[in-house]
Amino acid sequence: MIVCHQDTAVVILSYNGTKWHELFLPKIIEEAHTGYDVIVADNASTDDTLKYVQDNFPTVKTVQIAVNHGFANGYYEALKQIKAKYYILLSADFEVTQGWFPPLHQAMERDEMLAACQPKIRYWRERDKFEYAGAAGGFMDNFGYLFCRGRIFFDLEKDLGQYDDNIEVFWASGGCLVVRADLYHKVGGLDNELYAHMEEVDLCWRLKNAGYKIGYVGKSIVYHVGGSVISYGSPQKLYYNFRNNLILLLKNEKGSKLLWLFPLRFILDGVAGLRLLFTGEFKQTFTIVKAHFHFYRDLGKWRQRRRDNKKLIVLSLSKGRNEEGIYGRSIVWDYFLLRKKKFTDLGWKPKALS
Repeated sequence: MIVCHQDTAVVILSYNGTKWHELFLPKIIEEAHTGYDVIVADNASTDDTLKYVQDNFPTVKTVQIAVNHGFANGYYEALKQIKAKYYILLSADFEVTQGWFPPLHQAMERDEMLAACQPKIRYWRERDKFEYAGAAGGFMDNFGYLFCRGRIFFDLEKDLGQYDDNIEVFWASGGCLVVRADLYHKVGGLDNELYAHMEEVDLCWRLKNAGYKIGYVGKSIVYHVGGSVISYGSPQKLYYNFRNNLILLLKNEKGSKLLWLFPLRFILDGVAGLRLLFTGEFKQTFTIVKAHFHFYRDLGKWRQRRRDNKKLIVLSLSKGRNEEGIYGRSIVWDYFLLRKKKFTDLGWKPKALS
């Protein structure tokens, strides 16, 4: 068990990540004096990543995971071995900036109902733009589709200071996620069955169902390379997009809503598949079909996870559902048909953090 000297553990999950550590670990270590310990969790790398970190960064603690079962399982195994008040789950391909940590820590210390939060995430390759994996905070529409401030579907906004505020969101990015360690473990942590996509949304939803807040802190800035493990637009990412989104709904949504939402989602996902088919993207169409098949094949497992989640929340944490961050319309309709490409076009103002 690693017991942190500071109250915060920055835990970097790494798989064959030497090139990212060469680029980004020095700055992370340089900023550690602001109040955190740095830990690299090596997710069964097949190269010399672990030795490189141990030889070149002696102040960094390390955790070794024997078998790589994906991103979610890597953190699931690593965080069981780390004792701290707060965890920051930081992907290896993130660059931090000077002063990135204090605003996040202050937000968590200021409000005990804030279970998790994220910084502003910009794109490393186009540094004036927001990045896909979290941007300026994550939201969900009334039909279970996810989107971000600063990034709706394929449109990335430039950061012009329009999202420098601190607000409640529905989910915070798993690429740079601050979470209270005690609450993380009480609601069951990351679901390792999700493998590598939307696992942070699932965790945030459980925390929201327990009555807690999820936040975005606009004065903290980090940069994300993106697509270094599962590339954007790949069939693998498409598969997890569709399969895991259905899993999230079954595990966390109100039962009364699922009665009409699941049949509708079957139709909507079918329309998405037909659209890809008519544009000649046959592999992507098959990927959506496979995602649905695998979801229904394992329906019993996901229903059990739903029951397990409800027990954890009701018995130890429940303060009533917190539904801040749910957009009451269809983001698909507003984006594709009404041409609302930016978050500000939606005419919806999220709630400020206290």
